[in-house]
Amino acid sequence: MELLRIEATAHTPAINLDPRTGIMDIKGRSIPDDPEAFWGVVLEWFDGYMREPQPLTLVKIDLEYFNITSSKRILFLLYKLNELVDNGMKARVEWYYRKSDEDMYEVGQDYAFMVRVPFEFREYSDSDFVVA
Repeated sequence: MELLRIEATAHTPAINLDPRTGIMDIKGRSIPDDPEAFWGVVLEWFDGYMREPQPLTLVKIDLEYFNITSSKRILFLLYKLNELVDNGMKARVEWYYRKSDEDMYEVGQDYAFMVRVPFEFREYSDSDFVVA
């Protein structure tokens, strides 16, 4: 299985899905013109990954904004993590959010409530990334 890498655009997040490590990074904004096409590629890749997953799958989500159609696709991905757990594998989500963005934190809490996969919430501020 090949690495899936999609560069971020103004409307779509960066995607880095590595089947060798089981680490999946999703970062940016998700307001694609065609959410089915964009997220369909990600979900299809994940279906393939589920045939030979790593012992631990870690999904890191750091989205500054996403629309309702993207929200549904993200939830579909998280439900797939439930399937991994049901098959005896381990999975975890790291949900990143800006300290000033309470809404994104609450959305993560909602997702955590809807799945059986452990969530870790990682708060950061813009000053965490200032280069001296």
